[in-house]
Amino acid sequence: METLKKLSIVGLAALLVTGITACEQESGAEEVGETIDETITDVGNAVEDTCEEMKEEAGAEDQDC
Repeated sequence: METLKKLSIVGLAALLVTGITACEQESGAEEVGETIDETITDVGNAVEDTCEEMKEEAGAEDQDC
């Protein structure tokens, strides 16, 4: 009975270490998602910059987009 208890504790510790290690590593899908998020942000910023430039050239009072 004592051996079973020790094995259970060792097994639980191994599962916890494996879980923590898995959480620290980024998966390929996570990297792709971050790249997509960054690209969308960059495109949004470019659109906003272009809009502000067009309003400035047109002489609009409100140049915020």
